[in-house]
Amino acid sequence: MTMKTAVAALFTAAILVAPASAETLRFAHPVPEADIQHQMAEFFAETLAERTGGDLDVQIFPGGQLGSDAQAIDGARSGTIDITIAGLNNYTGLIPEAAAFTLPFMFPTRETAYKVLDGEVGQSVGADLEQHGLILLGYPENGFRNMTNNTGPIRVPDDVAGLQMRVNNSQALSDMFQALGANPTQLDVNELYTSLETGVVNAQDHPIPVTLSFRFYEVQDYLSLTRHAYSPLGWVMNKAKYESLPAETQATLMEVAAEAVAYQRNLAVDGEAAMLETLSAHLEINDDVDGQAFQAAVRPAWDGFIAEHGEDLINAILAASAE
Repeated sequence: MTMKTAVAALFTAAILVAPASAETLRFAHPVPEADIQHQMAEFFAETLAERTGGDLDVQIFPGGQLGSDAQAIDGARSGTIDITIAGLNNYTGLIPEAAAFTLPFMFPTRETAYKVLDGEVGQSVGADLEQHGLILLGYPENGFRNMTNNTGPIRVPDDVAGLQMRVNNSQALSDMFQALGANPTQLDVNELYTSLETGVVNAQDHPIPVTLSFRFYEVQDYLSLTRHAYSPLGWVMNKAKYESLPAETQATLMEVAAEAVAYQRNLAVDGEAAMLETLSAHLEINDDVDGQAFQAAVRPAWDGFIAEHGEDLINAILAASAE
């Protein structure tokens, strides 16, 4: 076979494998490939390609390759990115009152959070996002945030005082750590490892999967299971791109997204014990935390939110949680 014939054969094979009508969706997320969020992205891409007969091809960009959370959300709004996922706190610039979901000790259990987020209250945020050019695909599992540090176990609120605590852009969490006497410093998650390693900060809070996948255990000594806030993820798609798809394809995409969320939540729940076991080889893990004392100490974060945004969404979340 000549070189020219071989190239022609490869070109013909490529046409047969990738339908001419295939649409490529760019999916950006901030976490490493070891994280369960990336496993969800792969599940979504593979299942969607299968269900659409290859008409939709999802190209995944992990680890913040296409920018920070804020940049990825802006990209999804403008259409330079088709799909992204980020902590719900990153959308509060668009919907400030959505910070209510991230208030400390808002949700007592994962199951309560799922019920509220998947129900009318959570879906109302999706309706609001449409006004900003985004379609809500769902709320995957991020989990309850826990604190790590280099000074000692955290059992009571006074143990947080004086920590140089990295925080995300959640005003509620920043207010919480200020109320506890820490010194909060806002940093992008992809800058955090180096900041812990060099001593810019000496403490951070994340759900168990993120603490593991970003390898923060290599630069921290103690993990305390404070479970002080549930951090929902917001998974979104560019509205114009979504609406450009045929109605049948839209329905399939939403169906697969729901399955991907369920798949990822199960990974989080079923895998947490094993994740903690892995972390225990590197960190001293403490589960002796005075939750009631913490709830009382962080009340100023709630008061600050209510003063700025009112109580309507808080009351709706609490009512839905009790149903």
